[in-house]
Order: sequence, then structure tokens, then C-alpha cells
Amino acid sequence: MATDIKVPTVGESVTEVTVARWLKKVGDSVALDDPLVELETDKATQELSASTSGTLAEIVAAEGSNVPVGGLLGRIAEGPAKPMAKPALAPAAKLQAAAPAAAKAQSPAPPRAVPAAEELLARSGPAVRKAVAEAGIDVAQIKPSGKDGRLTKSDVFAAAQPAPAPAVARPPRELGPAEERVRMTRLRRTIAQRLKEAQNTAAMLTTFNEADMTEVMALRERYRETFEKKHGVRLGFMSFFVKACIVALREIPVANAEIDGDDIVYKNHYDIGVAVGTEQGLVVPVLRDADKLGFAEIEKAIADLGRRARDGKLKLEELQGGTFTITNGGVYGSLLSTPILNPPQSAILGMHKIEKRPVVVGERIEARAMMYLALSYDHRLVDGREAVTFLVRVKECVENPERLLFDM
Repeated sequence: MATDIKVPTVGESVTEVTVARWLKKVGDSVALDDPLVELETDKATQELSASTSGTLAEIVAAEGSNVPVGGLLGRIAEGPAKPMAKPALAPAAKLQAAAPAAAKAQSPAPPRAVPAAEELLARSGPAVRKAVAEAGIDVAQIKPSGKDGRLTKSDVFAAAQPAPAPAVARPPRELGPAEERVRMTRLRRTIAQRLKEAQNTAAMLTTFNEADMTEVMALRERYRETFEKKHGVRLGFMSFFVKACIVALREIPVANAEIDGDDIVYKNHYDIGVAVGTEQGLVVPVLRDADKLGFAEIEKAIADLGRRARDGKLKLEELQGGTFTITNGGVYGSLLSTPILNPPQSAILGMHKIEKRPVVVGERIEARAMMYLALSYDHRLVDGREAVTFLVRVKECVENPERLLFDM
């Protein structure tokens, strides 16, 4: 008796996955909860573990193939099993091989009809219908790119732009002797699409300031050993900035909001995304209800999310629903940069490398530990005054960390 290996439900918005890598070969023994295969979604790469013990008897979905949720990946047989005589075929190849010869003589089935304009608009939502009406364009001229063939506001915006000069299609260029071509992963394609979407749809600007980190560094040094001994985690800089951003978000709530059609959606909760660089690309796990967490809880949560992000073990829901994002380019040595928005959020804070610089303190010039801060924001929603005020509040909190300790 064999047990089917199927694609599990990995999130409400995910309808299919890509088989990134099989961790077992046909004929390998399998124990309960052994990792079997890496599945790649638009958000992350996740391991699928065995639900029973036995032997991997068959691989149905080859590496690189797309499989719908609930689709068959392979089978586990009870006890030892002989490897298959032929390598597993990708789903498309299996269907072609199984088709009877008589089917070749039949005329091909007509292509599926494109949904009528009314049906397409109805499935695409009120915000899209409003955008189509305002643009005054024919729905038939718009190429849908959303889930299940739905239109998005970006599709409407692109169709309303003047047609560019025709581009001459060219084949992929020939590779040199020291080059190789590698297909982009689903995660990297999604990152590229979302970053370009942020540039195309948001009126993005960046404002800068600098913070004197001397007091925070002295506070960390003073309580480093005691904090780590009591809580079992290192006291880092990120907890101070998470707390400082929450202070600023409460004063400037529009920085914690998003645009939805002609409406502004204000978030009365503080789910802070923390950007983490991995070998597969940048991911942003979310720290839920960060305003209700203490310094130790924030440091523990960030350490756990970062570790699991690098191991590819984050759940899809842990990457969704953030209201504001913090990214720290300083860990890579960045002195100054302009972070890009994480749609649909309206603002993102960029931290940078701490570097000693001469600073005027009273009537003296001193060497102080300084960090440049950058706030990128959507100018459609956040005005310059609000952006500058936000960054000033973050600066004040970091330079006077006792304000964070006493919730001032």
C-alpha cells in the first residue's frame, strides 16, 4: 500500500507551488517527519516532511515543475521498494505519453474563450472597475495579470499609458565561455515584480537624518551581561528601533496606513516587518503586535524569525500583513541608502552602519557614534512634514533611550 505525497495548503493566496528540490531519491528509506522535498511559493521556500515511514517509491512531479495545491508529488510505499525502471516524467510529459494515438487524428480543441468584459470586471473588484471608468479605456485592451486572470489596478495603469515604440524581439544572447544561465526562482521573480510595482505605483520619496547612538551603545554595554543572562538573548539595536518606530507611528498614523482605491486604511495595530537577507533573496517576516512586546520579547522574536528565514522554514502567514518595515543595511556595511517601499505599506525605515564622526556637542567637537537614518515614504499618502516629523521622533527616542524605557 502506498501513501500519496500531496501539495499542502500553504496560504490563502497560493494556488500552486514549484518543486524546487527533492531531498530524497526513489528507493531511499523515509522515516516519519523526514524532509522530502522543497516547495517554492511566491513568498518563501518550505520543506514538506513525510507523513509516514517507508520507502520513496515514486516521484511524480519533477524538479522545476509547477503543481497545484492538492496535486500529487510522489508516493511512499510501505517497507523497501524497488526504484522505478524509468525516471519520473513531469506532469505534462506523463499526460502526453498516456494520450492514445487516435487523439492525434482528432482536430485540436478550440481555445478557451476569453471572459466577457462584464464578467472580467465583476471578478476584478470595485477598485479596478473605478480605475477602468476613470481611465476611459476598453477592457478588451487590458491584459490581466492578477490571480485567476483578474485585472489589477497596475494593469489598468499600464494600459492607459501611451504605447511605447515597438520593441524588436531578440533571442537570448549566446553565453561566453565563463558564463552560465540559471532560471530565476519563483521567490526572486516575485521580489523583482513587487519592487518594480512599488516604483510604478507609489510616489516614492526619501528623507534623511542622523542619530547619535552613543547613549544606546552605553546602555547596551551597561546591561549586556545581565540582560543576556536573564533573558537568554543578546540585547541588539533592533529592539530600540522597533520601539522608537512605534512611538513615531502613534504620532504619525498615516505612516502606518495604506491606500485602497480612493480610501485610506488606517491600521490600529503595529505589525513590524523586519527585512532579512537570505541566500534565496530578501524576505520580510512580520513581528506581530510589536507594541505589546518588551525588549527581550522583540529580540527573541527577531532572532527566531531571522534564523528560520535563512533556513527556509518560515510559514507563509509570517510574511504577510505587515504595516511598517525596518531594514538594516548597516549589517552589510552600508553607510547610506534609500530603501524601497514594501507594498502596500506607505513607509519603510532604513538603518545604516554606525561610524564615529566629529560632532558639535555644546561648545565642543567630539567623536560620536553616528548612524544615518532614511525614511522612504509614499508621497501620495504621507506629506513631507509628516515624514520629517516621523524621522525626528525616531532620532529623539534613540538618542534618549530612557524615553523608550519609560514609554514617554
